[in-house]
Amino acid sequence: MFQPEDFDQDLATALCRYAGFVTARGWVHNTLGNIAVRAAHPHDPRHGVLYTKHLGVSLEEMTTANVVVTDIPRGALLFGRTPPSIGNQMNREVLRHRPDIAAVLHLHVDATIAWFSVVREPVFRFVSIDTPLVLGSDVVVLRPEVNVEADAALVGSFIGATNAFIMPNHGVTTLGRSLSEAYHRMTSLVAEMERVVQAHVLSGALGQPVAHVTDDEKRQIFAQADATIYGASAGAGTRPLRVADAGR
Repeated sequence: MFQPEDFDQDLATALCRYAGFVTARGWVHNTLGNIAVRAAHPHDPRHGVLYTKHLGVSLEEMTTANVVVTDIPRGALLFGRTPPSIGNQMNREVLRHRPDIAAVLHLHVDATIAWFSVVREPVFRFVSIDTPLVLGSDVVVLRPEVNVEADAALVGSFIGATNAFIMPNHGVTTLGRSLSEAYHRMTSLVAEMERVVQAHVLSGALGQPVAHVTDDEKRQIFAQADATIYGASAGAGTRPLRVADAGR
C-alpha cells in the first residue's frame, strides 16, 4: 500500500509550479480545473498512482499541502484527507486507457467556450502548422451535452486517437507523456483557438476566406511531430514514457 513516506514532494512541487503557470496566463477563475500526474509505485505496478489537487481549492491558491494521491483504476484516496473533485474520474480513465500518458491538464478556457457557443460544428480546424506539430493528433470535439467529467465511461471511446479534447461549453483537456508536454499542448491549443477567433474576425471585416490547414497537410505534420519537436528519428514512434519526466 501507499505509505506517507512514499509521497513525492518534488512531484507535488512540480504540480504546483505548473498550476502557477496556468494561473499566470489567466486560465484559472475558481476551484474548477485540475492537473493530474501519474507516478510509478508498487501499489499498482501497471497503472502507478495519481497526484492531483483536492476538492475545494483552486490551482491559483494551492500549495503542496493540497496535493493528494489516488489509486487510478478505483479512485481510492491513498494520501491526504480530502478527495479530489468529481472530475478526477475523467483523469483516471484517461490514464487507465493511455499507459503512454503521464499527465492530464483540464482547464475552462474563455476563448474555447466563447467560440463553441457560436460555432456549433463538432470539429476543430487549424490555421497554423505549429499547433498540430505540438499536439501530434487531431483535437476531438465532443457533443455539447457530453460531460466526461460526470460520465467518465465515455472516455474510452475516443481517447486512444487524440492528445487533446474539448467539451464545447465546458473546457479543454490535454494529455502529455510528461507534465511539460501536457502544458505545452494546452498553451499551443489555446493560442490556436485565439488565432482562429482572430482569423474569423478579420475574414468578416475584409471579406476574405480563412485558410485552414488541409487534411493532407495535417497528416504530414502529425507524422513529423516527434521528429520535429523532440528530434526523434523518422519512424521511431513516440518517446517512451518516463515517469521521471512528469515534473520537468
